[in-house]
Amino acid sequence: MFSKDIGIDLGTANVLIHVKGRGVIINEPSVVAIDNETKQVLKVGEEARQMVGRTPGNIVAIRPLKDGVIADFEITEAMLRHFINKAGVKGFFGKPRILICAPTEITSVEHKAIREAAQKSGGGEIILEQEPKAAAIGAGLDIFQPSGNMVIDIGGGTTDIAVLSMGDVVTAASIKVAGDKFDQAIMTYIKRKYNLLIGDRTAEEMKINIGTVFKGSRNESMDIRGRDLVTGLPISITVTSDEVCEALKEPISAIITAAKSVLEKTPPELSADIIDKGIILTGGGAYLHGIDQLLSEELRVPVLIADDPMTCVVKGTGIMLENLDKLTKKR
Repeated sequence: MFSKDIGIDLGTANVLIHVKGRGVIINEPSVVAIDNETKQVLKVGEEARQMVGRTPGNIVAIRPLKDGVIADFEITEAMLRHFINKAGVKGFFGKPRILICAPTEITSVEHKAIREAAQKSGGGEIILEQEPKAAAIGAGLDIFQPSGNMVIDIGGGTTDIAVLSMGDVVTAASIKVAGDKFDQAIMTYIKRKYNLLIGDRTAEEMKINIGTVFKGSRNESMDIRGRDLVTGLPISITVTSDEVCEALKEPISAIITAAKSVLEKTPPELSADIIDKGIILTGGGAYLHGIDQLLSEELRVPVLIADDPMTCVVKGTGIMLENLDKLTKKR
């Protein structure tokens, strides 16, 4: 009857939707399959992801978000409309209020694009919130006290690093190095070392099943198939955890450098709090084997992985929805 408030984690890799009073009800890949000739949307989410790299010429599977921001406005709008309809939040008496998260360092044009896409897909009032803030709240941190909390949110397109205190971001950095860049680094490494062309999904499976970023902490191997660049024929090779570790060195170094720069800009009192409490890792990238050990060693601060890191941002939007009236008054 009445429309419901919803929180959206509009991620490069996944879209998660929290409906007030019902919890997280949608968690699907940010992929849309369209017919290139008619421009008609065929499938959205998980069904579209199954088509990636496996479609005939006239059907393309598109990821409309790139590096945490909208790359294709119309497709993003169609995808959001599909998910909002699926969530069943529209009422007869108005449109749902939407709290949607964005990376910290995006431009006003990118902000406007997110706001417009949410409005055109069926939203009423749109409230934009910073991703690391929602991630910290969703991870169970009390960021409203005069005390420092640090969160590193590694998503699909961006890694957001922030120090929070008194309910706001004190210092932050957002870099376009995250899950997608990890997959690209693995593909590049395999191509360079073995002259073998592999797809995104194979690279992602390697990252999840045998990957690590802390040398020597995992000793597994996996058979992968791809196309030999010399003969053009399909072949199979065996890859080890150490090789994936080597492949991921560069993107992981970029995250470490960004985290160090945020810590260097943090006031000393807040730094002391962070040393006591540790840094919280959220986002899908937190599942990467050995990342907590490596960051802890490099930053010399305890690093802890949040419970269910993938849903921290959307859970944070859910908690913020409960206090939405206070948030909107504050603005």
